[in-house]
Amino acid sequence: MIRSTRLALAALLLTALAGCGDKTSPQTASSRAPSLSTVVVKPETAHREQVWDGVVEAVNEVTLTAQTNARVLELPHDVGDTVAKGDVLVRFTDIEQKSVRRAAQAQIASAQANFRNAEAQYKRIAEVFSKGLVARSDLDQARMQRDAAQAALHAARAQYSEAGQQVDYTVIRAPYAGIITHRYVHVGEAVQAGPPSPQPLIGLESLKDLRVTVQVPQSAVDAIRNHHHAEIMLGDGKRLAASKVIVFPYADPKTHTFNVRLLLDGSHASLYPGMTVKVAFAVGAAQRLLVPVAALWHQGEMTGVYVVQGDSVRLMQVRVGERFGSRVEVVSGLAPNQHVATDPAAAARYLSSERAEPKA
Repeated sequence: MIRSTRLALAALLLTALAGCGDKTSPQTASSRAPSLSTVVVKPETAHREQVWDGVVEAVNEVTLTAQTNARVLELPHDVGDTVAKGDVLVRFTDIEQKSVRRAAQAQIASAQANFRNAEAQYKRIAEVFSKGLVARSDLDQARMQRDAAQAALHAARAQYSEAGQQVDYTVIRAPYAGIITHRYVHVGEAVQAGPPSPQPLIGLESLKDLRVTVQVPQSAVDAIRNHHHAEIMLGDGKRLAASKVIVFPYADPKTHTFNVRLLLDGSHASLYPGMTVKVAFAVGAAQRLLVPVAALWHQGEMTGVYVVQGDSVRLMQVRVGERFGSRVEVVSGLAPNQHVATDPAAAARYLSSERAEPKA
């Protein structure tokens, strides 16, 4: 009987302790602060901008022309093909050019023989003159004949070099890597080096070095000159900063606009010559609320951020503006000094777990 009573008391004590543990568990869970990485949104000084349209151009652009009279024998590449530096773009017939080079080579051999003969004759006359057996006029005449033969040899060598250059002109190679934009001739067509001007053959543009040309009104030129900062606005929302901003020192007398040239460095894989792009020029300074692009949450047409305040996490809809590198401007929906979660996926998981947790 005593043993049964002790067992019953022990059971009641365990039940009471368990009840106490259940009462404290929900309170402890709700007091946990979210361990989320956040940034404090504060007004920051950023560029005040004006946007104009620009045209992408290739820095290296060339139209290769004929340097010899010949007939097109081969066109290995067509418009749109990408070529490497040194690739053959046009090959001409070279029968006439090689014939002229062989004739020039024969002329060199004849001139060399004449020069050796004149040199030997001069040495003989000089030796006899040293003994006083011939007049100085004979020595002078032998010297002039030697010098004339030497000049003829130099002329023959120059003619051979020119003939060799004409042979080289029968093969047109790419001066740099790029893409073929125009093909002005066809296989079998006869081309002329001129007059009046050399015939165009191939248009080539390099995709490595690009620039953007923008026409801006004269009212904005002074601000652009003062700040010298511009960014190309790409289609995916990113921006590409210009490495150099060049403002032309004169205006177009018809449109009264100034040309501004932007040089680009680094990767610009999404830009091609001939494209039109939006260019944002810095013309002043303004206060903006900037948040990391990675902190934005997207659902359809809605954009929001997770705001952490104390123990609570809230999803707030925002309206964003321009992008500045890895950050974007928040036009509305946020107030200064609010804490924004930098990982929206982690904030969403935390918020879901809080909603699913049973309340006391």
